[in-house]
Amino acid sequence: MIPIGEFPQLHSDSVPEEAKSTESLKVCLVALGNETFAIDLRQVREIFEPESITPVPGMPAALVGITNLRGTIIPLADVRATLGVSSSVTPKYAVLIRQGTQQVGILVEDVPEIRIIQLDDLVAPSTHPGGKRRPMISAFFKTEHQLGAILELSRLVASIEETANDQKLYQHNEER
Repeated sequence: MIPIGEFPQLHSDSVPEEAKSTESLKVCLVALGNETFAIDLRQVREIFEPESITPVPGMPAALVGITNLRGTIIPLADVRATLGVSSSVTPKYAVLIRQGTQQVGILVEDVPEIRIIQLDDLVAPSTHPGGKRRPMISAFFKTEHQLGAILELSRLVASIEETANDQKLYQHNEER
């Protein structure tokens, strides 16, 4: 777990308070490969460093294993392949998110900051200049150095669950 004193600082792009739009979103920025993603802070429960990851046979590829967080077993997901991100860096942190009744730790390489993003500054995914559509992305935003993407957690978790269900069906059919 990241101690409070070391938690990333809240930024609002240095916009004066009176110039800010009332429509904003607090996000947790995470690094995966050379890309920056944002997770809605309302869905983040905790950021921690997994002490150990125990692989579980038969899990879908995105679920790399489980870890014990203060007596609670947490499934850990490496979503880089799902998001089309390549990286040789081993993820250091897990961002514990809750999506409905599901709780999962998303493995990330870094958590640089918590930030406020103005909704007016978001760009719809269909207008992304790269032209590559990723259904797990709800919008894009600009950081100081690059374009970032807001993760659509409901779709991301659904994709992991769908992969798990497909794998169970495949294993069931193989047993026949």
